[in-house]
Amino acid sequence: MSVIVYSTPTCSYCSLAKDYLREKGISFTDYNVAQDMKKADEMVKKSGQMGVPVLDVNGRVIVGFNKVEIDQALHR
Repeated sequence: MSVIVYSTPTCSYCSLAKDYLREKGISFTDYNVAQDMKKADEMVKKSGQMGVPVLDVNGRVIVGFNKVEIDQALHR
């Protein structure tokens, strides 16, 4: 399973999303898009959004912290 989180250090919903994944025992790669412009561009290309968090769960892009969508994507 591949899980990527695009986030910023000051985003509270980013922290909630990462904590939620940790609680479920899901390992993920976290990219700080405030510092990494290449990953910020990648995030915008995938999601069409500038806001964070953006999660990529096995190719399914989820914008924002949405537990229902995250759970659905994890159980595919």
